[in-house]
Amino acid sequence: MRAVRSVIVIGGGISGLAAAWQLRGRADVTVLESHTKVGGKLRTGTIAGITVDEGAESLMALRPEAVELAAAVGLGNALCDPAKAPTTVWTRGALRPLPAGHVMGVPTDPAALAGTGLLSPEGVARVAAEETLPAEPLTGDCSVAGYLTARFGREAVDRLVEPLLGGVYAGRADSLSLRAAMPRIAALAEQGGPLLPALRRTRAAGGPRAAAVAVQGVAGGAGRFPQAVAAACGARILTGTAARSLHRLPGDRWRVQAMTDDGPLTMEADAVVLALPAFAAAELLRPHSPLAEAELSGIAHASTAVVTMAFSRSRAHFLPEGNGFLVPPVDGHTLKAASFLSNKWAWLHAAAPDTFVLRASVGRIGEDDVLARPDRHLVRTAIAELHHAVGPMGEPLAARVTRWDRGLPQYGVGHRDRVARIREAASGLPGLALCGASYEGVGVAACVATGRAAARQVLLAP
Repeated sequence: MRAVRSVIVIGGGISGLAAAWQLRGRADVTVLESHTKVGGKLRTGTIAGITVDEGAESLMALRPEAVELAAAVGLGNALCDPAKAPTTVWTRGALRPLPAGHVMGVPTDPAALAGTGLLSPEGVARVAAEETLPAEPLTGDCSVAGYLTARFGREAVDRLVEPLLGGVYAGRADSLSLRAAMPRIAALAEQGGPLLPALRRTRAAGGPRAAAVAVQGVAGGAGRFPQAVAAACGARILTGTAARSLHRLPGDRWRVQAMTDDGPLTMEADAVVLALPAFAAAELLRPHSPLAEAELSGIAHASTAVVTMAFSRSRAHFLPEGNGFLVPPVDGHTLKAASFLSNKWAWLHAAAPDTFVLRASVGRIGEDDVLARPDRHLVRTAIAELHHAVGPMGEPLAARVTRWDRGLPQYGVGHRDRVARIREAASGLPGLALCGASYEGVGVAACVATGRAAARQVLLAP
């Protein structure tokens, strides 16, 4: 086993910071982050003097990695549940709640769809008919739409599944991998037979966990999470430091050449963890593994933007109820989702009781024309569509746009096989590990898991 005394983690998002946390006390760790702050897509800002999240606003609670790490770094008492509210879809001119029990939009009780307006009567009947359709066990991979359309019909995919996929991946059902984007559905499909009864059995067998809170927030903003991990991990953290190249040295050591505001910086270590988006990792690996570089470069990315707005409660003409809504692209709107932060998070309402804060999201894969619009146009579009969706709220006290260029990797058909090829190629580079949202999940919990796994990999490498 190689003696690993020093590790350079390239990338100070939550994946890289989780790796640094896992390495604490076992190696001398330096984290290089190109931006002025660590945290990546977990970041807070202010609007109208109020602290808000500019990126991810919650942590997956149905899997333990993120909430456990948050508790370990002192944020246990800050973890909080969102207000209870159904998932709501803005479609066909109204806000329509999804019936409880769905899995990424796939219903477990078709009868509960009747009368909601989410689907036409014919669409509801087509969903219910799924139980009567034969189904061979799924082999290989296919798109979400390719499988679910055959099971439930196109209308259900367009109006129930697409809004959820847009909210999580900024992706499209026609191109996202069923195995990578909807693994719970894929696992049932592998068994063969209709999905509806299988989903109901799975939900019943889940007991209390099936009805557990899916996500948790952090009082003061989820952006506090990476800051707390950075403070607790004991690593040397260099912000404003962008890695430009990697060089292999004798003895399977690594040299990292970086650029800072003060000029070039060269560092050496026994191991390197690349906690970067796929396209950035590809650049650094090009001289060392053309196969890994090619596969990483093949992962597409969607750009998105978040329009955050603050309204005066006393001056607003109307304030919406609920936690927000999702939007199916088939309805032709620019918005893909809205989150009513002041309703959703009690800590935010307590911090600013006279102000109503919400944010609207725009941008799916292939919508570069939308994101090319100036900030002021995105703000006006968001206001107009919000007024149409929820009512005449009036003008905001303040508004700001946060852009996430190439922020969400797309798990295309065959993504799991692609990741396996990337990891196999990288295994030929002793002392190097990969982690981040490009591999086994885009959520915070999945990123934490990949970061900790990468740390264990470099420590245990033969």
